[in-house]
Amino acid sequence: MINVVLCGGNGTRLWPVSRTLYPKQFNKFMSNRSLFQMTVERNHAICDQTLIVSNEEQYFLALDHMEELQLKDAKFLLEPMGRNTAPAIALACLAVDEEELLLITPSDHIVKNHEQYSICIEKGKQLAEEGQLVTFGLTPSYPEIGYGYIEADGNYVLSFKEKPSQELAEKYIQLGNFYWNSGIFMFKAGEFLRELERHAHDIYTASVTAFEKAHKHHDTYRIHGSDMEAIPANSIDYAVIERSTKVKMVPSDFGWSDLGSFEALYDELPKNVEGNTINSEHIGIDSSRNLIVSNDRLVATVDVDDLIIIDTADALLISKQGSSQKVKQIVEELKIRKSKLSDNHVTAYRPWGNHTVLDQSPNYKIRKVIVKPGQKLSIQKHYHRNEHWIVVSGTALITVNGKQSLLRTNESTFIRMGDEHFVENPGRIDLHLIEVQAGEYVEEDDVVRLKKNN
Repeated sequence: MINVVLCGGNGTRLWPVSRTLYPKQFNKFMSNRSLFQMTVERNHAICDQTLIVSNEEQYFLALDHMEELQLKDAKFLLEPMGRNTAPAIALACLAVDEEELLLITPSDHIVKNHEQYSICIEKGKQLAEEGQLVTFGLTPSYPEIGYGYIEADGNYVLSFKEKPSQELAEKYIQLGNFYWNSGIFMFKAGEFLRELERHAHDIYTASVTAFEKAHKHHDTYRIHGSDMEAIPANSIDYAVIERSTKVKMVPSDFGWSDLGSFEALYDELPKNVEGNTINSEHIGIDSSRNLIVSNDRLVATVDVDDLIIIDTADALLISKQGSSQKVKQIVEELKIRKSKLSDNHVTAYRPWGNHTVLDQSPNYKIRKVIVKPGQKLSIQKHYHRNEHWIVVSGTALITVNGKQSLLRTNESTFIRMGDEHFVENPGRIDLHLIEVQAGEYVEEDDVVRLKKNN
């Protein structure tokens, strides 16, 4: 069985900790493991292989998190843009033999009861081997209005329901045969493709064309932008699952949550006697039942209850408990303002490492740059700024206008505007340097890339 990990999504409901280029699956909310890592580990124990479907922009984040797990045998299918789950799963099915059994899992959910999870997966496996498209319905523990529901009679699916009103959700709980739609699926690759061709022929044909023209290098498939754009966007639920007569459901109860809101995150995190989430950066005076997320600076609360306080380096969110679904409206407003706060943290991740903005103004920017061993940046130049580079740890091999120099800790260099330059890390440890940009314009579109080294 192959675990297909769906690693897309923008994570707008958990802004500002989750951003477009750093969505919630890469955050380490629970422990020293990200949600993505927890998903891979959980399914690596019961699957033979792992196939990760990821946005091209998040590929290197996924690679870094896989390296932390010391799992290097995963295959990747990279999308230049998201077209929802039906095309993503179709492309994954095309990348394997049609008789392969696939376990499709989102990368940003949590499962607390692994033993029960394995039992449910085994039940699903028996149905999938018979040619069924299997979904997993979670026994609801309360009338949640943020999930879709499945009406079922044992393994037989009677209907799918959209996110209900509070009154309707309470009715579903009373009836007892309604389940939360988990978004986890299992089937043979060929069976899904045949059902996709039958019920969403346009998605099927465009996906086949895109996959046939994809670039394959080792264990990585890259879909071309124009081919991906040509695939109609749709979810697996709408395109196939709600139309097919071959769908079966496994009733499940394995401690599941999609962490789709800050309230859901609050429910999962450990709390102190006052009901505040445990955080070493929080001091609470007569404060209770608050969700506090802060890693970089102290948050102090006085006489406040039932709040959500999310503090990041460049944005602060304060909300009442129960109102955090409106966070999506903030993200929409940021996009209207064309603010980068919806997309990036102050730390941005690249194939070669990452960089963090420490301070900036219209005429200067100070960044911490980390280059991984053996990696190098692209050859580039700037028309509107000069740069000072100071090595604080590791070794930097600097090339300026074709001339090389080796810089070690506490050594520096100066890059004049117009100079063709790049830096690489020839050592065995991370290279840390401080970059000071100064000039009349210091935005990223002043970077003229002459050649990619990666």
